Amino acid sequence: MTTLAEAAVARLDGDERVIVETAAAFAAKKLAPYALEWDASKHFPVAELREAAELGMGAIYCSEEAGGSGLRRLDGVRIFEQLAYADPAVASFLSIHNMCAWMVDHYGTDEQRNKWVPRLATMETIASYCLTEPGAGSDAAALSTRAERQGDEYVLTGVKQFISGAGSSDLYVVMARTGDAGPKGISTFLVEKDTPGLSFGAQEHKMGWNAQPTAQVILDEVRVPASNLLAETEGIGFGIAMNGLNGGRLNIAASSLGGAQAAFDKAAAYVSSRRAFGNSLLDEPTIRFTLADMATSLQTSRLMLWHAATALDDGAPDKVEQCAMAKRFVTDSCYDVADKALQLHGGYGYLSEYGIEKIVRDLRVHRILEGTNEIMRVVLGRSIASRYRES
Repeated sequence: MTTLAEAAVARLDGDERVIVETAAAFAAKKLAPYALEWDASKHFPVAELREAAELGMGAIYCSEEAGGSGLRRLDGVRIFEQLAYADPAVASFLSIHNMCAWMVDHYGTDEQRNKWVPRLATMETIASYCLTEPGAGSDAAALSTRAERQGDEYVLTGVKQFISGAGSSDLYVVMARTGDAGPKGISTFLVEKDTPGLSFGAQEHKMGWNAQPTAQVILDEVRVPASNLLAETEGIGFGIAMNGLNGGRLNIAASSLGGAQAAFDKAAAYVSSRRAFGNSLLDEPTIRFTLADMATSLQTSRLMLWHAATALDDGAPDKVEQCAMAKRFVTDSCYDVADKALQLHGGYGYLSEYGIEKIVRDLRVHRILEGTNEIMRVVLGRSIASRYRES
């Protein structure tokens, strides 16, 4: 039997299929058998992440000359779907690391790229993205962390909230204010873990994503060399952060897709093996209708995601809107698929041993991070209003 997901992969060309199959084989062997254990123990699988990096997954769409894999965003979303099929929490952290690596590769000076990208590619250095603050969530341009130039150094002071990898990562990509209020006053800095003045809050207790640490990043007069200013240019940090999020939104959506596909496959197998009132549950029309709707959502999500990734690869004029639309639709739709999969399991879906409730918990946050889905609607609404005003 070939699933819709397998059929989509089968239509890829040789190199594309090898990339996807390599990710799937790694995930099946190195992630899936331990996902429930890591969730229960809140274990951060650094060794496994570095094994993924050995296969080229640490800097997927960074340039080969800088030490990355030189793949496309389209390849990236396919990889993250396969990894998330095994464990959405681990796949999502790897997505964030890749976003940071791309920001350094794309915007960094030659010196910054040569220093950091090879280490990020192997995950000898693990990176975290630091934009959100306690008082500036969706309104990221209102951030208050400051960076003051003092001679050949910058002094950073402020607090970042909900930072994946905080306390465990080696490099923190920090957005801080070097100028006046608003997005044009923001710059981006590379801060190493052992820098004096850098500390971390207590680990957050979360609904899901337990296989990756989350905490505050606290900067108390942290001094970094001026050469740690990304691109060595002040005032472009907000643009760097937002452009990084275009790809991050696609990868998080891909992680939703992978988790939802796993939930769907578990549910379809479950209802085909269960009997009620003398018949297989799979023979019940309402069950089949539910599965049909779930399969349609998965396939629609996959096609939309691939389309948006291609738009980002091609630098299409509407790439920002395409990424926002895919993030909104895919994370909402795939969460709904996972929730329906739990419902089809009945009471068993609520038990941790079946793995469905973990997928539901992990996918819930995807509708919040990398820009909430309400913010995605704001982005799209502005674009639509602008287009129709011009016409």
